[in-house]
Amino acid sequence: MLTIRNATLPDGSKRDVRIETDAGRISAIGSSLTESGEVVDATGKLLLPGAIDAHVHFRQPGFSHKETWETGSKSAAAGGVTTVVDQPNTNPPTVDGPSFDEKAELAAESYVDYGINGGVTPDWNPDELLDEPILALGEVFLADSTGKMGIEADLFRSAVERATDKYLVVTVHAENADLFDSDAKSRDDADAWSAYRTAEAESDAVERACEIGIELGARLHIAHTSTPEGIDAATEAGATCEVTPHHMFLSRDDLDELGTFGRMNPPLRSEERREEVFARVADGTVDMIATDHAPHTREEKDAGIWDAPSGVPGVETMLPLLLEEARKDNLSYERVADLTARTPSKVFGLPRKGRIEEGRMADLVLVDPDTTREIRAEDLHTKCDWTPFEGWTGVFPEMTMVRGNVVFEDGEFGEQIGENVRA
Repeated sequence: MLTIRNATLPDGSKRDVRIETDAGRISAIGSSLTESGEVVDATGKLLLPGAIDAHVHFRQPGFSHKETWETGSKSAAAGGVTTVVDQPNTNPPTVDGPSFDEKAELAAESYVDYGINGGVTPDWNPDELLDEPILALGEVFLADSTGKMGIEADLFRSAVERATDKYLVVTVHAENADLFDSDAKSRDDADAWSAYRTAEAESDAVERACEIGIELGARLHIAHTSTPEGIDAATEAGATCEVTPHHMFLSRDDLDELGTFGRMNPPLRSEERREEVFARVADGTVDMIATDHAPHTREEKDAGIWDAPSGVPGVETMLPLLLEEARKDNLSYERVADLTARTPSKVFGLPRKGRIEEGRMADLVLVDPDTTREIRAEDLHTKCDWTPFEGWTGVFPEMTMVRGNVVFEDGEFGEQIGENVRA
């Protein structure tokens, strides 16, 4: 038994929280619970539900020089993320039974709980894949990204139909390659990638995907929306959507400094669009923040704009950056909890996670909301050893718990206890 005493919850109330550590669940919440077992004095500290990052690429199997389940999940735990959802563009891609089993075996090295998504390619095996305990189908790529898993419209329709028969969410990478600007290929500056993969390519693909989703009665989730137009199209169609920290905080104005380390799919947008995306995050339009944590080594990223791989790390800095915005009153702590825990648990069907309530899993994060630190790559735990947020300020966890087990505290890690949330 563990009692966290006098913690401030996201709504501003001060409560004691009792945890049955053997069961891994919250057993009681009150103003003055009788202390029993170990006690953590959380006076002046903020207690949050553990973040659920619905979009990570932990790179195993196939690319362990970029990230592993061990290093990626350490980064997650140190950043207050207690559940991650891994995407299928590994090697082999997660598109059939054997590839799922291979990834699941590697995921046993995780410090945090996880979901494994299934992918779609022309040679996928839906009969095998959809019988595995996948969390969702996707990210289904409507344009090529890392892993070359872009598919045609007919296959997308068929895949959405199969997933809907299984009551699965379909996570969509929405870009229409027909609307990419080929004239940008004559350029070699860092902004050329943003000029090439246009904002219109995203909003058009969101609209097209949602038309199919509505027709088939599907549950569509639009990944990493980077434009206000894409967010609005998803919302109007009844789909859910996520925004990444890099699209929330960074814009094309940052590319002179970031260079090819700012190349990702979809790319950074104009500062005006970034501000509109941030506004939609703050006002409740956007459903969740997810990182699209996509690490590559420094050596790989240090190339020309047309040769560097797309993607940035972010799982360890998501919650700290959002908490810094809350500290500055740009977001409420309630909104941060909604974006990172409550809504992801609802969208992806994780009813025992995402909230600080009796009977829920004790996935918890304790922070001092007034203690900040500068983000430096050398202090982070991702294997790629860099961050697009070098020098930014964040509010980092003091303690992270997964199902009542302390997996990170004061810079030290506990045991690798991660479990598949669907198993």
